[in-house]
Amino acid sequence: MHRPTALGGALTALATAAAGVLVAAAVTTTPAAAAVGGTGTGYLHTSGNKIVDSTGATVRLTGINWFGMETDNKTFHGLWSSNPWRGQLDKMASLGYNTLRIPYSNDALKPGATASGINDFVNPDLVGLSPLQILDKVIDYAGGKGMRVVLDRHRPTAAGQSPLWYTSTVSEATWINDWKMLAQRYAGNPTVIGADLHNEPHAEGTNPAATGACWGCGDTARDWRLAAERAGNAILGVQPNWLIFVEGVSCPSGGLSNVWDGDTSNDEDCGWWGGNLTKAKDFPVRLNVANRLVYSPHEYATSVYRQAWFDAPDYPANLPAIWDKYWGYLHKQNIAPIMMGEFGSTLADPKDKVWLENLMAYTGTGVNGMSFTYWSWNPNSGDTGGIALDDWTNINTTKQAILQPYLIPPVGGGPSPTPTTPGPTPTTPAPTGGCTASYQQVNAWQGGFQGELTVKNTGTAAVNPWSVTWAWPSGVSLASGWNATVTQSGTTVTAAAPDWSRSLAAGASVTIGFTANGAASAPGTVKLNGTAC
Repeated sequence: MHRPTALGGALTALATAAAGVLVAAAVTTTPAAAAVGGTGTGYLHTSGNKIVDSTGATVRLTGINWFGMETDNKTFHGLWSSNPWRGQLDKMASLGYNTLRIPYSNDALKPGATASGINDFVNPDLVGLSPLQILDKVIDYAGGKGMRVVLDRHRPTAAGQSPLWYTSTVSEATWINDWKMLAQRYAGNPTVIGADLHNEPHAEGTNPAATGACWGCGDTARDWRLAAERAGNAILGVQPNWLIFVEGVSCPSGGLSNVWDGDTSNDEDCGWWGGNLTKAKDFPVRLNVANRLVYSPHEYATSVYRQAWFDAPDYPANLPAIWDKYWGYLHKQNIAPIMMGEFGSTLADPKDKVWLENLMAYTGTGVNGMSFTYWSWNPNSGDTGGIALDDWTNINTTKQAILQPYLIPPVGGGPSPTPTTPGPTPTTPAPTGGCTASYQQVNAWQGGFQGELTVKNTGTAAVNPWSVTWAWPSGVSLASGWNATVTQSGTTVTAAAPDWSRSLAAGASVTIGFTANGAASAPGTVKLNGTAC
């Protein structure tokens, strides 16, 4: 996660609840209409300060972090909730997050590693799977929605973060070999677009006896820039299509600044852990495959640490110059793309709302803006909270409203469509020949159940867009749904085609998953676009 340089010790990484009280309201948000471009086609590469797809179209990654695989659970947090894992991804995509940054620790990759904290009533398809097998399922489902995935080596072990990319128990060779394994595992799958090599390299010790990560110092044991080259080139040797995401350090010297060491001559201007890329222009990361480098700083608010600039008399007008200095210049001078890998806040301090609004404006609007992945989806991030509230279903509407204008939903990429004069509203076609429906109750528990309804188009033509309806007895209510936009009005449930799969071809089937409250009941009076099945 994120830690300020001026605090020498690590703070608690996770808490059971976010600080502050926020309105818990379920919302359905329409992604900004002005945002076009999606996540593009094929693998991605860079061109100047832009990320582009295989056709050359500009892509802006507007994503979110879903953590847990780096902790003792070794898999995504929130799988213990009543919202199934697919339902959570459905919500992320519907809100406009087109990229998922997934933190992991090397512990989760070990043979025999086991995942814990899974509600087997809600997520029965995950029971008994290894952390990597669960990751496979999440990547597959996210890819089906048009989302992209960035893998983030967050910690060497589940115990905590490290200033360097290796520790006494996790060697540099293990770090690199695990990356090569992941690159090979997902080779040929363009959903996974790259590697965030190591989370938040940072300073440790005091100068001149610094022991933390430096940038450009030339010490192979501490120079993060050189280590990033070694790991990045090893990954590209296995998977040359990946992007290599390189975070900054905190203090370029690798030693803590502003400490009571009686020596002010060596103090330097430092930033957030992973957030200082001031030396990247003079000491760039050199990769063997051109157009694969993305710099990925982290940026935080007062809920993480009250940096001096938050109390400057000209706040918030001073912020753009600070961001320019630490990392923004790389974008503005067309040196390399920026993907801000982490940023977030509880918004408990009024200054933080101003900070977030200004930061988003600084990244720019539309596909030409800087990419980002917000920290985090999880409500249990101790010093930032999340987009999801504590039920892992409802949304923090205050945060979402600030981010919303900058989000580009996960749909096909390419240039902006040519405006056309609207014609008559098309009618929704009914299947020529009808449909069939089958139902499977996956699980049931006190007060609720989970099911899957499969509907097949037995007609001779595609149905586009498709819509399935069914009836439930009084007292049964929808809790969540996936593979469609599922809503309920009275006793009628409607599953509308998602944007990423609007057409149901002749002979094709769709399976709609859901959880519901009340006595277990099979869907009745199932219809496909008004035709009874």
